[in-house]
Amino acid sequence: MRLKADLLLFMVAVIWGTAFVAQGIAGQYRVAYLFNGVSFMLAAVILVPFIPRGVRRQKVTAGQWKWMLAAGLILFAATAMQQVGLLFTKVANASFLTSLYAVFTPFLLWIAFREKPHWLDLIAVALAGIGAFLLSTSGRFEVQPGDSIEVLGSLFWALHFVVLGKFASKYESISFAAGHFFISGLVNFVIGCFVEDLSILAAPALLGAILYRATLSIGIGYTLQVWGQKHTPPTDAALILGLEAVFAVMAAWWLLDQSLVPAQIAGCVIIFAGVLLSQLKEWNSGGIEHDHLVEGR
Repeated sequence: MRLKADLLLFMVAVIWGTAFVAQGIAGQYRVAYLFNGVSFMLAAVILVPFIPRGVRRQKVTAGQWKWMLAAGLILFAATAMQQVGLLFTKVANASFLTSLYAVFTPFLLWIAFREKPHWLDLIAVALAGIGAFLLSTSGRFEVQPGDSIEVLGSLFWALHFVVLGKFASKYESISFAAGHFFISGLVNFVIGCFVEDLSILAAPALLGAILYRATLSIGIGYTLQVWGQKHTPPTDAALILGLEAVFAVMAAWWLLDQSLVPAQIAGCVIIFAGVLLSQLKEWNSGGIEHDHLVEGR
């Protein structure tokens, strides 16, 4: 089960990396909240028919509502800051600074749950941070006005990983995903109605980006994340999903004919090394005990 979860999270990293073009289109139209709002609410609606029939007939418990609300508000903050930050900083800066969630996650677990990071995790997150820096900036980081927003957003991404790993695993994956997607989307949309122009949503390219993001990046990607984190620790999940930046660069090289400089190639290798290193502690112990503990929560 642990291997299956890790492979699914790896697939999510591929989906998110290759789907980054949709967010780039929204950035060109200078729209953030409405783009996020419609994308997440549409994804929630798309997921409803896939919720198991037995679950749909049951009343949502107070506990699930509480954690869907918490996860939805955290996801709203993370996505809003990422998209707003893109309006004021370079994509390279945003990619690197957002990926810092892999570094923050183990320390949030340490602070909130007294889970001391494994020494391999500390090395792995350090490698991930170095690799992301080289990959996103080619070793030349220029501070931009939106960088502080992206750093704050990465803290919320890390918090989102922790909440999914610790609490969402108690509930059915698709219903939890749909619920917290809708909450995140609704808050984004309401704010967007006040600070952005609704008519911009009529742009064909933006509509295409919204549909693409809602179905692939959110509908499939985030739902697989919710399921995968039932069986994978938050720190490991963050490191695996940190490969998103690698696949984004690879997609740009393959589809958009954007060349890679040696520093970026080195960054990809270092990130992969960090992810593999984070798995060593599980391979050494067999990974069996953890899966049983997670299943029993």
